[in-house]
Amino acid sequence: MSSIFKRFAADESGATAIEYGLIASLIAVAIITGLTTLSGSITGAFDKVGLSLAK
Repeated sequence: MSSIFKRFAADESGATAIEYGLIASLIAVAIITGLTTLSGSITGAFDKVGLSLAK
């Protein structure tokens, strides 16, 4: 029984998957934050282009 616990403690594949999941979630949060911050200026730019094309 103790050999099973030793193998389980030495197995790092689950830790690696968790690390990749954390990295992916941090990247997603950074993208969402950036898009939220820039959405107002991007919307304004598209509005200006749309108004100039409508003339």
